[in-house]
Amino acid sequence: MPTASSRITLRQLEYALAVADDGTMSGAAEQLNVSQAAVSMAVADLERALGVQLFMRRKAKGVTLTDVGRTVLPEIRRLLAHADDLHSMAQGLGQSVEGTLTLGCYPPLTPFLVPRILSTFPRRHPLVDIKLFEGSVDELQQRLLDGRCEVALMYENGIGPAVATTRLYTLRPYVILPADHRLAREGGPMFLADLRDEPMVMPDMPPSEDLYREVLRGAGVEPKVSFRATTAEALRSLVACGVGYSLVLQRPSPATTYAGPPLKYREIADDIRCVDVVLAQAKAAHLTHRARTFSDFCREVLPLSA
Repeated sequence: MPTASSRITLRQLEYALAVADDGTMSGAAEQLNVSQAAVSMAVADLERALGVQLFMRRKAKGVTLTDVGRTVLPEIRRLLAHADDLHSMAQGLGQSVEGTLTLGCYPPLTPFLVPRILSTFPRRHPLVDIKLFEGSVDELQQRLLDGRCEVALMYENGIGPAVATTRLYTLRPYVILPADHRLAREGGPMFLADLRDEPMVMPDMPPSEDLYREVLRGAGVEPKVSFRATTAEALRSLVACGVGYSLVLQRPSPATTYAGPPLKYREIADDIRCVDVVLAQAKAAHLTHRARTFSDFCREVLPLSA
């Protein structure tokens, strides 16, 4: 059983997390509004209580996490999040939902999902402060695993085994064409084979490229990539201006683009792979009360926006 001198305190964990995030003792002290000596002592006491070294101190160059520190840091984040959650539940006698929820989102999904969330969820739970992080699939997974995000909205593609997902709804790819393209004048679903000799604007947004190549090759079409686009709106504008066709999963309400010319969306007649939109979390994480509430909200509300 640990002695009084070896017990870990929440303050020690909070100070260690601030040092890890800032990279310096002085910066962490300024953020916490305490003395640098207090931060240094708390971190040293925590290392002594754990029996491991969490940080390498480098004179005049701040600190870096040791291998042990990098392993322990996600658990420190989770412990502090649950301590905050416990405090919130106790303050509200178990009835209120409050605190900060850090939500990750894959950028192509943001304009379709986040406005709906921010216009609805705060009305139900006004004491929850949602912080948004947008990033690549790899960045979102890393933040889920190290505790910097509790949950994230993503496509199912490219998610590793350490991340658990809850399906929200399913999307089927569309073909987008310039409004004056010969294939745009036809109505109804089209076969991808009609695009065999057409130039393509490819999204430079992993894992979308892998998905679209798989869809096209499944229909016997090898994409002839004429240009790459790093954002969804750039892709739509390039297509509208006649650079080539493309595939998309989301269909915005207006058919116009930033570039001016309109687009034509056509459904695909082939039997193709569909993609799930999911809410992701680290398998090893125990969600806070607010994150569980948010998960329930997403399962209830977001399928209606598909």
